Amino acid sequence: QVQLVESGGGLVQPGGSLRLSCAASGSVSSIVAMGWYRQAPGQQRELVGAITSGGTTTYADSVKGRFTVSRDNAKDTVYLQMNSLKPADTAVYSCNSDLYYSDNEGRYRYLEVWGQGTLVTVSS
Repeated sequence: QVQLVESGGGLVQPGGSLRLSCAASGSVSSIVAMGWYRQAPGQQRELVGAITSGGTTTYADSVKGRFTVSRDNAKDTVYLQMNSLKPADTAVYSCNSDLYYSDNEGRYRYLEVWGQGTLVTVSS
């Protein structure tokens, strides 16, 4: 019923930039928050950055000043602009959202949903 579709991953050289996008589709009524997590091989998943419906953002210390989370409420889309990328940023990046959707009977329900993940590789 509700899906998050990510795009924008790929291979980039150290110091380069990438922008990830994540769009929510389906019977979305309202989005509470959207964010990005990442998981590198052999490591636990960590929060990269998130943004609430009111625009409040939070970031991991390791990306502050380099990454920016933004959202387009009209498009139910969140973006992750990544600048000054480092090899340590290499990971699978996944979009996450807390939202309310309308079910088949028209009732509003809460859902936490994840995207499929997109690989970001920072290497020369």
